[in-house]
Amino acid sequence: AFIIDRVGLTIQPSTTVQSGTPVKIICQVNISYSNTWNFTHTFQIRQNDAPVYSSTTKEDTVVYELNPARRADSGNYECRVTVKEISKLSNTQKLIITGLQTPILYVNNTAPYENEEFTAVCSAPEEKGSLIFHFYQRFTNGESQPIKQLAPSVNSAETMLVLSPLGDRLLSCDYEINRISGRSNRSNEISVLVKGLQIVPIMNVLPSSEVYEGDTMKVVCKVVNMQQHHVMIYLTMGRRILKQAPNSLQHTFTASVEHSGKLACKAVWRNVQKETSQTIRVKELFSKPKLTVEPTDLFFGDTFQFSCSIVIYVPERINKDTIKYSYYKDNMIVASSRTYNSTTQLSQIGNYTCEVLALSQNHSFVKKSELFVLNPKVRVAEAVMSVVGGTLVLGKHFQVLCHSDNGSLPITYTLSSPSSPAKIREVKNPGEQAIFNVSALYKASDIRKLYCSAQNSKHIPVKTHTLHYTNIIEPVSKPVLKILPNMGDVTEGQDVMLVCSVQKGTTPIVFSWHHTNEGGPLTFLTSDKLEASFNITNVRAKHQRAYYCVSTNRAHETKQSQEVSIRVKTAGWKKGLIAASCILTLIVLILVIICRKHLLWFKRRTTKELSV
Repeated sequence: AFIIDRVGLTIQPSTTVQSGTPVKIICQVNISYSNTWNFTHTFQIRQNDAPVYSSTTKEDTVVYELNPARRADSGNYECRVTVKEISKLSNTQKLIITGLQTPILYVNNTAPYENEEFTAVCSAPEEKGSLIFHFYQRFTNGESQPIKQLAPSVNSAETMLVLSPLGDRLLSCDYEINRISGRSNRSNEISVLVKGLQIVPIMNVLPSSEVYEGDTMKVVCKVVNMQQHHVMIYLTMGRRILKQAPNSLQHTFTASVEHSGKLACKAVWRNVQKETSQTIRVKELFSKPKLTVEPTDLFFGDTFQFSCSIVIYVPERINKDTIKYSYYKDNMIVASSRTYNSTTQLSQIGNYTCEVLALSQNHSFVKKSELFVLNPKVRVAEAVMSVVGGTLVLGKHFQVLCHSDNGSLPITYTLSSPSSPAKIREVKNPGEQAIFNVSALYKASDIRKLYCSAQNSKHIPVKTHTLHYTNIIEPVSKPVLKILPNMGDVTEGQDVMLVCSVQKGTTPIVFSWHHTNEGGPLTFLTSDKLEASFNITNVRAKHQRAYYCVSTNRAHETKQSQEVSIRVKTAGWKKGLIAASCILTLIVLILVIICRKHLLWFKRRTTKELSV
């Protein structure tokens, strides 16, 4: 058995020391045990909760040395001791190390040219941690200016510097440790003289920077008073290098419109570059031809005319009589004239251009127009109008579909009706439909007043279509219920006919008869006429009640008649039988009364005789 009594941590010579001082971090453990001690201890020293040293030993003390201690070693230290499965943590001690090593600066060129790259190295060989280096320049007027900051690295960093403008300056550097506040002192200062490099090129453009297309141009580009050898000269336009040569070059070319723009002469020595530029303007002798077509809205079967036009800028250089026009279809010549006429057919579909050939001072110039795609449209066919769903119910809103079986998109459909303004739908994409919402019609003849038109060109007459036939359903009117043979009382035993009729409605019509005491219909009947009947034979008292009928058709509008009551009268033989029964009952009643009176007289007489 054992107990870890205490784990102690001490820092020698002090918890605050100057950078470069040797420091010892001592961890000691005290253990109480029952038998002879023969266990090992595992020590782990941690800086800011990160392990920096570990040791497994039978000794009760370990020493972790920082020799020399640097700023990056600052932090909170603690020690954990583990014996078998038991561990214990020491107290926490904070170590503060002040000061940073002064860095050393080195450059490989103290007299660079302006914009010439050279190497600079800043180092702090005795420092630890992740160092961030900074480079500075200080001018003769005392102004200090940062040049560059490098990414975190070890105790040395190398970079390439480029200085500008010309003149003397002092270079220096310093550093900071990542995530630790404070910077080092500035390094040694190195005097650097930035020299000017006389490689600015000179460019001459002959005969002028403004010429006409076809003129010969000559560009001379060179460097004078050159101090360095192996200077490369580049002549560029935009991003394209026209010519290159060492020290100087000449470039001769025939001017075209494409040469208008900025010409640049660039001199390059190592990574130093100087340039001179000049803007060149090449004027057109005549403009690029333009191909036009009439009419602009072409359909199959139309006659069309191509025209090719140019604008002559310099008529004194170009003889109009020398201008020749040509037309090409899919790069095959089809005509050599100012205009080209034809009729749109399938064979005419293709890509057309016009070409102009002109002569100027024994030079020929050929220019082509932009591509024109001839793709005539198909005239729209007569529109067909139909009711969506195929059935029109009078008195209800419905939808109409306008459609044309043939015609190039877009097609504009117009629906005209007498009761509302014209409605317009434009179909632009395949699969779209022109569907119109129409107000209710109340007469079947009104359907002929609807017109649908289709148009895909403003220059082609509108083609209209009338909806001549459709499945029109007229809702049934309110039904009328009649009782035959008469509407009055019905004698018991008679046969009665309940006739239900409507004034209008599309057949077949479904009639049903009901009475007020029953939930469901007595019967129903589908009729191709405007009326139907229901017979009740041998009427009895139980049939005496109120009746009504209901009618409907495919318009699905149910109408109910007013209620009609049947009153059942008693039959004649039943009346006689009842009268005879009443007379017989009266006679019996009289006889009963007489008998009662006679019996009463007899009883009194007998009583008198007995008393005597």
